Amino acid sequence: MAKAKAPTKNAKLLAWVNEWQTICQPDNVVWCNGTKKEWKDLCEMMVANGQYIKLNPKLRPDCYLARSHESDVARVEGRTYISSEEQVEAGPTNNWEDPKVLKKTLLKLYKGCMKGRTMYVIPFAMGPLGNPITKLGVEITDSPYVVTNMHIMTRVGKAVLKELDKGAEYVPCVHSVGAPLKAKQKDVAWPCAPMDKKYIVQFPETGEIWSFGSGYGGNALLGKKCFALRIASNIARKEGWMAEHMLILKLTSPENSVHYMTAAFPSACGKTNLAMMLPKLKGWKLETVGDDIAWIKPGEDGRLYAINPENGFFGVAPGTSKDSNPNALLSCNKGTIFTNVVLTDDGDIWWEDMGIDAPEHGIDWKGNECWRAADRADKMVPKKGMTAKEAKEMGYVAAHKNSRFTAPAINCPVLDKDGFEGLYEGKPVGVPVDAMLFGGRRPSTIPLINEAKDWTHGVFMGAAAGSEITAAVISDKIGQVRRDPMAMLPFCGYNMGDYFAHWLEMAKLTDEKKLPKIFFVNWFRKDADGNFMWPGYGDNSRVLKWICERIEGKVKVVNTPIGNLPKAKDIDLSDSDIKAKVVKELLTVDKAGWTKELKGLADDWKAKEDFNGRLPKALKKKLAEIKKDLKNMK
Repeated sequence: MAKAKAPTKNAKLLAWVNEWQTICQPDNVVWCNGTKKEWKDLCEMMVANGQYIKLNPKLRPDCYLARSHESDVARVEGRTYISSEEQVEAGPTNNWEDPKVLKKTLLKLYKGCMKGRTMYVIPFAMGPLGNPITKLGVEITDSPYVVTNMHIMTRVGKAVLKELDKGAEYVPCVHSVGAPLKAKQKDVAWPCAPMDKKYIVQFPETGEIWSFGSGYGGNALLGKKCFALRIASNIARKEGWMAEHMLILKLTSPENSVHYMTAAFPSACGKTNLAMMLPKLKGWKLETVGDDIAWIKPGEDGRLYAINPENGFFGVAPGTSKDSNPNALLSCNKGTIFTNVVLTDDGDIWWEDMGIDAPEHGIDWKGNECWRAADRADKMVPKKGMTAKEAKEMGYVAAHKNSRFTAPAINCPVLDKDGFEGLYEGKPVGVPVDAMLFGGRRPSTIPLINEAKDWTHGVFMGAAAGSEITAAVISDKIGQVRRDPMAMLPFCGYNMGDYFAHWLEMAKLTDEKKLPKIFFVNWFRKDADGNFMWPGYGDNSRVLKWICERIEGKVKVVNTPIGNLPKAKDIDLSDSDIKAKVVKELLTVDKAGWTKELKGLADDWKAKEDFNGRLPKALKKKLAEIKKDLKNMK
């Protein structure tokens, strides 16, 4: 087995790659250069191997479809570990195993795992090269699916190697699908290992990421959640910045007043929709900087500045429509990889709630035939003539509920190109953050919009956040509400009590007067009949307008025990059918509901033993204050 011929002189990197080549025993080693030709050649190779389906080039130029194994459709939180040297450092919200034990287990699995396959070495940057917040990584993988997706989601290529040759640090990432091939053994369309052999492991002290057995994006695209959040949150804590599960948007008023906002929602709760929203309010303009992750660093002026470390969008397909997010649909018109959606007879794609009629006939995400429902033009069923009701009863979906599109950010028609490149006023500093939003799917209690009274209260609001579990994670509790602080529950790379303390510490690392205002939003309140009370989507601009007015000091608030709420009259309902009485109800403090909510929070903290005794006293004090004020509320 010949050692890899590498386009780098970085001795540390070469030694690392050669070590893993010896362990994994691939047939070949390829160093990725990040070119369009490389991407296209790999995609076409996968078409020839039956792993990709090439879509109609007239309808979807340079677009491909992949179908995953049924066991490999989402993040596997139960198989994801923060393997710190001390268990307390991982905290009660993370799975933990002794790194010595876990590495021993994994090395047995990695031994010979790439036989019959090619090892790809992917040098990549998280963030624009030249930006002070940007970090570098190198991923080893035996999955061309991973390579082609990493091409889209990160900045891959020779420019990264040049930085590495200068001695730049990098995060070492190892991945294998865990399916070696014997001589002349035919490969499958989606190789992966059984669930009990899947591991996604972060080693915080060494900054390593080891992933085995899964090919799904969140488990295998190691620049994404593994690096950009779990490892980066550790780095950020040490270096005095923040790695957050947040979109970044730019909002411009009719008067050309500009504000940048970040927002943290759990997966499949509308982050991408908000990041690319078409405002319903006349004269307002929204542009996208990022839809999922923000790295936020204090600037010399005391403000917080953010970059999007990603280069593309890994979006949830079902529910993305011309109504909910036309800009996302336009973003995946070309150069996009679709996973687990429906293939139509004309070589296009479809998914549930796409906003267009289902095709007469198609192939579902499992590779089986499906037909338009006899009684619903927007539904598909597994047997010709079956009704939508019958399909619902058997739990049928033609596109998996967590089916995805991986699209280049440059495709987005509302991309803020300067902000995306981390530029502000021509300088590579990131964009200044004026407001931070938290949110989630909450059918009751939580108001439409709530402003924190100060930074500590804002951190409390984020720490108390909860949301319904969605199909973005493999779980038997989908629909149940769970605490998801800052939308970081599956992604915080260390003890969450320390994570809250780091948030509080940002007030000392910056100018507290220049910190962003913090808000909590809830687009998902339901009435007694189970119908959504707020229309969402483009109408969310009405809430964002109020936030801008609060930043500028133009509107007053109603002071309540839970925070500062808008006066109902200050939510702009012009050119809408939204009833003022509905808005009033959405801004009412439900005393009984909040009493139950705060008790649930206290119980959750108690069950976690206050995060091993590391829950900041300031947050416990804030909980007690709100409880007292709520009790005294008339």
